[in-house]
Amino acid sequence: MTTAALSITQIENTHLVRCGHANWVLVEEGADLTLIDGGYPANGADVERSIEQIGHQLGDVRAILVTHAHVDHIGGIADIVTRLEVPVLMDPLEVPHAKREYLQQLSPAKVPLLLWRRGAPKWLLDVIGAGALKGAELPRAQAFAAGGALDVPGRIVPIPTHGHTDGHSAYLVPEAGVIASGDALVTGHATSSVAGPQFLVCPFNHDRGATDQALDNIAAAPAGALFPGHGPVYEGSLAAAVEQARAGRTRMRP
Repeated sequence: MTTAALSITQIENTHLVRCGHANWVLVEEGADLTLIDGGYPANGADVERSIEQIGHQLGDVRAILVTHAHVDHIGGIADIVTRLEVPVLMDPLEVPHAKREYLQQLSPAKVPLLLWRRGAPKWLLDVIGAGALKGAELPRAQAFAAGGALDVPGRIVPIPTHGHTDGHSAYLVPEAGVIASGDALVTGHATSSVAGPQFLVCPFNHDRGATDQALDNIAAAPAGALFPGHGPVYEGSLAAAVEQARAGRTRMRP
């Protein structure tokens, strides 16, 4: 099942894939790939299609990295790992979340906090159609090794960005000077009326204060582009992107 047309933006060896309400990232190293996130449950086929569009096959994926274990980031991965024997890596704090030992995700009780926002009712219908209510889990989730670049295609470096979930992690791709920021810092969302670097609105964040503090690690990273979990690519100063998000932080509120 496909949900929408794919939009793919490339910087060096790194590709931001946008499909409907979900983003994921593909990182090349020769014939090998690392996949970062994977959209909603309905996006499994879309992830494979995006891999083919950049000239690879699903079997070229050697590792999967997860920014955090919300259904719109791991749903498509849950489908892919039934066909691939590859490591599924994330921050140690996020592993039990991915295994669904607990759940830090927008609850039905908090949905009314969003519905007054322009675009939110259609977003809700769309994501239900993409499998948001089905949920997802990753029983094979593993903690990545601490300290420096990971032994995955692209030699990707984790950047702690705890707050949106307890174990949320962004990822620096050194060759491209790109950060895959997950939901720590986005550039757009169907529930937001503005474009550009911003926080997701408050009901999506588990710990608002930690989400804000985590942006210091993004601002300090040696990168000049942001590949967010939602919205288009941002190119420019990441310190300026963080400043812009913080200046608009009142839009995070219900």
